[in-house]
Amino acid sequence: MKIFTKILEAQLPAGTISETISLSFDERKRGRLKITTDNGNEAGIQIERGHVLRHGTVLTNDEGDYLTIFASNESVTTAKVEDATLFARGCYHLGNRHVPLQIGEGFLRFQEDYVLEDMLHGLGIHAVHEQAPFEPENGAYAPGTGHHHGHSHDDDHSHDGGHHHGHSH
Repeated sequence: MKIFTKILEAQLPAGTISETISLSFDERKRGRLKITTDNGNEAGIQIERGHVLRHGTVLTNDEGDYLTIFASNESVTTAKVEDATLFARGCYHLGNRHVPLQIGEGFLRFQEDYVLEDMLHGLGIHAVHEQAPFEPENGAYAPGTGHHHGHSHDDDHSHDGGHHHGHSH
């Protein structure tokens, strides 16, 4: 059985044959997975935990096998929001709940959740259920990722004091 252990950082070499597999978001965020490729071959994925396999990620191994990961359709809730303020409000309230959230051009998408849908409805945002690939923002649910934005976090020490007036309720 082929075991895929590495994420290919480069482009797939030209003319290379790659097997393919379509996985849901929950499958794409697990480091270890037994799969059957689209060609019907049993295989395994064993990569470092904390990586979410994005749509189009290529995995490889020491034997030089390749596996291209696709985001499969799954049951999601999609809210299309034209109004920018309402859109931001939706992002804010969903973000506060730390759910994986996909933010696209004028739409928000998350795994079906009636509580969240009711909350959006309360804000005046209409959501629909559909089958679509789910590619959320990298965020708090991916340990060890998302913290290298190229700026250091040490620059907030100059603002000590002076922030805490008026909070002594």
